[in-house]
Amino acid sequence: MKTEILVHTTTDETWVAVLEDRALVELYVDQSGIQRLSGNIYKGRVKNVLPGMQAAFVDIGLERNAFLYVADAITPSISMAEAGSKKDSPSINEVLQPGQELVVQVVKEPSETKGARVTTHLTLPGRNLVLMPGSDHVGVSRRIEDEQERERLRQIAKNSKPYGMGLIVRTAAYGIDEEEFSQDVDFLLHLWKTIKRRSCNRTAPAVLYRDLDLVYRIVRDLFTPDVERFVVDNREVYERTLELLSLMSPELQSRVEYFDPDQDLLLTYGLEADVEKAFRRKVWLKCGGYIVIDQTEALTAIDVNTGKFVGNTSLNETVLTTNLEAVKEIARQLRLRNIGGIIVVDFIDMEDAEAKKQVVTALEEQLKRDKVKAIVCGLTKLGLVEITRKKERRSLESVFLKPCPYCAGKGKVLSEQAVGLKVRREIYRLLAQQSVAALLVEAHPSVAAVLIGPGGKSLKALEEKTGIPIQVRGVEGLHSRDFTLIPLTSREELWAAAVPVKVGQILTTTVEEQHLAKPRDAVARVEGFVIDIEDGADYVGQNVELQITKVLCTYAKARVLTAV
Repeated sequence: MKTEILVHTTTDETWVAVLEDRALVELYVDQSGIQRLSGNIYKGRVKNVLPGMQAAFVDIGLERNAFLYVADAITPSISMAEAGSKKDSPSINEVLQPGQELVVQVVKEPSETKGARVTTHLTLPGRNLVLMPGSDHVGVSRRIEDEQERERLRQIAKNSKPYGMGLIVRTAAYGIDEEEFSQDVDFLLHLWKTIKRRSCNRTAPAVLYRDLDLVYRIVRDLFTPDVERFVVDNREVYERTLELLSLMSPELQSRVEYFDPDQDLLLTYGLEADVEKAFRRKVWLKCGGYIVIDQTEALTAIDVNTGKFVGNTSLNETVLTTNLEAVKEIARQLRLRNIGGIIVVDFIDMEDAEAKKQVVTALEEQLKRDKVKAIVCGLTKLGLVEITRKKERRSLESVFLKPCPYCAGKGKVLSEQAVGLKVRREIYRLLAQQSVAALLVEAHPSVAAVLIGPGGKSLKALEEKTGIPIQVRGVEGLHSRDFTLIPLTSREELWAAAVPVKVGQILTTTVEEQHLAKPRDAVARVEGFVIDIEDGADYVGQNVELQITKVLCTYAKARVLTAV
């Protein structure tokens, strides 16, 4: 598999895209004005202790207090599982007291409604190792599968680790010698001593350490020997990358390429188009099937469908083929959208137990490529596949999107018919409250068309029922759910307010579309008022000079004088 990393940098933003076989699988974005907190270390002060939640709020100097679970506050040697199983495991008010100062690290970015999640179990990442000052554990990346190499690295780590501290061997450490281990350990120890010194000299709340910028983190964490190309479109970032690699991995310098920014890296590789697709609910598969992704705050539901795929041999084969292709796309979408938490996948029903096992196994294999920890929990009694994926950074949606101010996050708005009915109800309520001689209704053109009805029948019926003259004016600038009721004193005032044209008037406008009921005619609009242009179908899309020949309640007629 060919892996490439593309880096696009401007003064406003930095994009880092990871491609596998030319397909976008991960995207990291830093935007000016948005501060990244994950990995930062702070000296904080406990503000509130909540025994009912076994957690505490910690002031680390941000807008919202950070959230600290009891399992993240107790001694790291006691695992969460052990703490949960012991009857005498400490409660949060035994571990922390209001006003207490402590050093914490951000493990989860804050959201719109929640503060950052923090832990007292600190980790300091290097190129090859992760130092854990409060632990005595030694681990090896699960992505290193060679058992002999795993054991070799584990022994070197045990020999190199400082007393009373733990080490995790990262994937990039594959094949390195003991000297390189020692260099990484020395660097991380020096960093830890600096953090401790700052902790002694600063008053809470205070920042003690900020994780490095995005490009540095990518070079440190993602640029491994598996990456064939590292493409950069900024000269300064290109030179800095080479400088970093000269210290970390000189053998990878030859894989760094400079991309002329005038060529537009995002456009050349179609990254913007790929990101826009990542916001869609429906994702098509190559076979013709598709998956539907619905994200909520608590979990993500993914549904698999055969779509246009009908197969060639049997139903079982069609279903299995679709499910296996969906597995690849699901794993890619989880990484690309950075979906964390609980994920439930509803694959197409399979009768064969072997086929079910094949799909689950394929999903586990695909998720092994994911650097974020993801666990397949297996099939439920309902035939659903459960996945848990660690939440580490903001999802792609939260980086680029915000809740819709119109639908309040529902993703849907009222139909024109529903809004039209609401308008009628409001008219009846208005007339029940006060005496009105005439009424002007302003609404979006699509809603206005429903209120007027074919040939003005709906509006005429409304006038008969209310007993007053009513005019409806379409206003393009109104949202489809919004409308205005304007009481007027007479029919003449209503006519003047609602009808912006008069017989004989000459005006210049754009012919918008062909008339639905009269194919030879066309339609234009003046302040939302419909103009029926006789024999105007040939002028659609053009600017023309018109003369009004007739004015009616809901529309006017006109003829073309000349094309402009």
